Amino acid sequence: MLLRSTGLRVLANPRVARAEAYSCNGRGEVLNLSAFEQAKREITSWPGYHPTPLRRLPKLASAARIAEILYKDESGRFGTGSFKALGGAYAVLRVLQRHIFERAGVQASASDIASPRYADHASSVTVTAATDGNHGRSVAWGARTFGCRCVIYLPDSVSEGRIRAIEAYGAQVKRIPGTFDDAVRKAASDAAKHGWQVVPDTSSEGGLDVPRNVMQGYTLLIDEAASQCPALPSHVFVQAGVGGLAAAVCAYLWERYGTARPRLVVVEPEKADCFFRSARAGRPIPAEGALDTIMGGLACGEVSPLAWRILATGAHAFATIDDEAAADCMRLLAAGRCGDDPIVAGESAVGGLAALLQACADTTARGSLRLSHESRVLVFGTEGATDPETYRAIVGRGPADVILSRGAA
Repeated sequence: MLLRSTGLRVLANPRVARAEAYSCNGRGEVLNLSAFEQAKREITSWPGYHPTPLRRLPKLASAARIAEILYKDESGRFGTGSFKALGGAYAVLRVLQRHIFERAGVQASASDIASPRYADHASSVTVTAATDGNHGRSVAWGARTFGCRCVIYLPDSVSEGRIRAIEAYGAQVKRIPGTFDDAVRKAASDAAKHGWQVVPDTSSEGGLDVPRNVMQGYTLLIDEAASQCPALPSHVFVQAGVGGLAAAVCAYLWERYGTARPRLVVVEPEKADCFFRSARAGRPIPAEGALDTIMGGLACGEVSPLAWRILATGAHAFATIDDEAAADCMRLLAAGRCGDDPIVAGESAVGGLAALLQACADTTARGSLRLSHESRVLVFGTEGATDPETYRAIVGRGPADVILSRGAA
């Protein structure tokens, strides 16, 4: 057995739209490839941009009895250690572009805003967001890059390491008692009071443009992966917190490939299973409890309404894993236990891969998800060791030690 844990739950989506076009029922108003092209032009022009690697794990695939595992490794994205840099920072840019246009009548580019030319305009704006770690880090990085102020709200369960990483970009951090969803509400309340601009990765019915821009930025991740894959995967496993990345992946594949799109499996922690519960009920249902999972970036209790509009009928299946599976998968990747190169993957990075490995070892889940020896599966390693202290506590070695071991593996 590749992973010790057997806590996998799988729910085939009874409402999946198998033949319906992506543009039906207003989904194209949420995300579309035309709007994505604008995001792609902007983000790929930023200094330091390069596509992150797609790693092939042939020996792990052999052990799982499938043809191929493709791991999109986001640990080096813009030096932030997470795919989130694509979404939060792009949304900050769009907020500032709108602000400058309203006051100066100018369509400013990213390089314009990052230059001294519009420094006075940018510095007059304060952006804010709630986060479990990585989204706030991205918003803070975007605020520093484009010259505005930033205030980030976190639930008090977030580790000191992640707080320090956000503060390193010059953001003010405020810890809130309760859960991520409590931090979301507090950020929105304070923003309304002070005239700040909220940059959420979830959405309320009152404000859709900014979270839509966050998701449009995330779409670059699947666009890169699609160009790097030797052939269209048969399956894509993607983890969900509020669902922004999962919805971006789903929308891209559905609009680009139609009925030929890969089977999409959305994966969550068992203690933060709002999509699993919602899919079972056919309507948004919150998770229950304190959301106390080691997968902190996925510890979200409520689905994003925008993401739900896409995933409710776009995902083929939903799955949950427990914390033991995530920790086992981190250690498996770090050790290169199946003979592949060691990989540094944080707690929230491994959800899709852990669910895949468990499903491959379970006859019922394997059949339900239509996994076979011919399956080629894309998974997303959405972060590196964004909290090195937590990573070391789980894996037993620091991220630098794992990287150094690649030459000896």
